[in-house]
Amino acid sequence: MNTVVNLRKLLRPAVGNMKDACTNGTMREFCTSIGLPVPADGSDKRGRLHAAFDALPDVDLPDFAQRLIEQRTIGGELRDQVQEILWSHLPFIEISKRSRRDIARMLNSVKLFAHWDHFAQALQDVFVIPEDLRFIFTGQRNGVLEFAHKHFVRNSEDADVERLFEELRAFDLPHRRFGLLLEKLVSADVQVDAEAQDVFVRAINPILQSIGAELRQTSMDGGYPVFTVTSLRSPRGRAKNLIFASSAKPDIRFIDAINNDIEIVSNQDAVLVYDRPISTDGLRWSELQLWWSELTTESDAAKARQALFLRLQACLPESSPPQRLLFRTFFKTFRESVHRLPALLPEVWLHWDPKTVASRGPAALLTHRMDFLMLLPGGARVVIEVDGAQHYADVSGRAEPQKYARMAAGDRALRLAGYEVYRFGGAELQGPEPSKLVYEFFRSLFERHGIPST
Repeated sequence: MNTVVNLRKLLRPAVGNMKDACTNGTMREFCTSIGLPVPADGSDKRGRLHAAFDALPDVDLPDFAQRLIEQRTIGGELRDQVQEILWSHLPFIEISKRSRRDIARMLNSVKLFAHWDHFAQALQDVFVIPEDLRFIFTGQRNGVLEFAHKHFVRNSEDADVERLFEELRAFDLPHRRFGLLLEKLVSADVQVDAEAQDVFVRAINPILQSIGAELRQTSMDGGYPVFTVTSLRSPRGRAKNLIFASSAKPDIRFIDAINNDIEIVSNQDAVLVYDRPISTDGLRWSELQLWWSELTTESDAAKARQALFLRLQACLPESSPPQRLLFRTFFKTFRESVHRLPALLPEVWLHWDPKTVASRGPAALLTHRMDFLMLLPGGARVVIEVDGAQHYADVSGRAEPQKYARMAAGDRALRLAGYEVYRFGGAELQGPEPSKLVYEFFRSLFERHGIPST
């Protein structure tokens, strides 16, 4: 709640000050372009903008704030204050001053940038760099951008990244902002080509890896890789296809193995495939609902939301009431907050083999399908399993050690791959207060990952 209150307090005056960016006649288009509801007609532009901002739902406020930053509609100290609020619940990597100096010295061995204007913009996206007023009177700039241009462009033989970082006070930046600096410097705009990005990453990753982090490719933009400072404990690789909500093994084939494009050959309605890029913020219900609305061409948001819930619930096995209870309780408990929380994806395929376990033999993969999967900020992947008797006993109800051993081996493999695994005993969810148990679990999970749940 504090996030919403603080963002509204900071952004409302700024939105009102955007009155000179449009006329009354173009205000509708302007509000749409920055993500605000269309305001009612009126003569007071500031008042109309305030009314549009006030009508923006709380759940949409963080996305609106991020959009203003990405469009560079707000800048300077206001931008930094807004970013600090948006980052307050996100995990971050601690990068010590010593590691920062090691990174700066290592960057002396590579070309820091290939495009000056984009490099200068990247610095302004991270730091508050005021216009040097002395330029008005003397015609000479003496600020940090002038320093960088002098030593990295006009006199490149004098280039010294450590000294530049001193001028920028980069060694004293908050951890998340220093990570942002690295992400900006490795971007395709600054490095210009993918080969230069790769050189940059290979130069500093050994230093980051020594503190449990790395620059990892997390998405693509315009054909170029996008790198993010990520914990080594997070699963490697990027989620490309989420195959979920199926009650039976899907019939899958690659229609383009080079691009990792898959096709569901039969019973296409019995499985869902989410193949959109997943950012470092994970996958939220709002994004899943937007995808579902477009997939089903349902323009009514409320109807699409309800239809998605029913479709996901339908895939849960009738033989596992506790699993169905956990799913329903999640929605019942968090209600209006669900929109901005991580999506609880049911029946997700982790391993898929066209051969059966019997025909594959000892080399068969474990943990084919997960009861639930959540993709959280920072690359975290959370697996939730609801264990009934079938996980540890035979059909007669007698304990089956080999079955339990296979389950334990699958858990170890998941954890070593970077997944967090949490198990519920089915009996727990049939106790006197299952809703309270589910709520406390998710509240603690979100708190552990710095995700506001109210």
